[in-house]
Amino acid sequence: MADPLILELQGLRAGYGEIQVLWGIDMAVRRGEITALIGSNGAGKTTLMRTLSGLIPMQDGHYFSEGRDLTGDTAAQILAHGIVHVPEGRRLFGAMSIEDNLLMGAYSRKASRAEIARDMERVYTTFPKLMERRNQAAATLSGGEQQMCAIGRGLMSAPRLLMIDELSLGLSPLLVEQLVAALRTLNAEGVSILLVEQDVTTALDLCHSAYIMDMGRIVRTGLGPELLADPIIRDAYLGVLED
Repeated sequence: MADPLILELQGLRAGYGEIQVLWGIDMAVRRGEITALIGSNGAGKTTLMRTLSGLIPMQDGHYFSEGRDLTGDTAAQILAHGIVHVPEGRRLFGAMSIEDNLLMGAYSRKASRAEIARDMERVYTTFPKLMERRNQAAATLSGGEQQMCAIGRGLMSAPRLLMIDELSLGLSPLLVEQLVAALRTLNAEGVSILLVEQDVTTALDLCHSAYIMDMGRIVRTGLGPELLADPIIRDAYLGVLED
């Protein structure tokens, strides 16, 4: 039986050069679930996501996915294992078409043309607007459409775990609702998701479980609905937060 933990961290420490940002992070993300990571400005959420994708080296600790030790692996090795990062700010190739941006998500896969075409169809089914604009340059898209394209590009990497940093940043409530609905559908289809989200209410309503980060440490964890109902959490994190 496969390990139910798609992600397990034990005492992870990381930072930028001599500046340590993450201090002994312990975290577990279960396969098939949505897990949220929330916290105030400067808590270290984006640093953690960049460390998990291999963009920042770990200083200490252990990093596992479904029983495999990823500690010390490169970004390419982590991606090949199926840990896929949708970064804050989308980071699309603006001059390239939507379809070419999506294909970039599959560049490292050893997959047949039929498999790539199947996954492209899945992205277009999830985000019909991308199908309508598939030949349009990514730079000409709205913010919401760019986020759809960024998530779609992540899906083209055939993720075991899809990590999304700041789903709703700069988007209207209506677009956020559409993206949340898409994530619910993807999760129901079996995609495991780790979500950093500035809108705490949205994050806790969407997720199965959540971790609260402060000053580079995990200070609280629990089920999404339980944390959402906790008056202390609501008082501390009500409103829009940024990392």
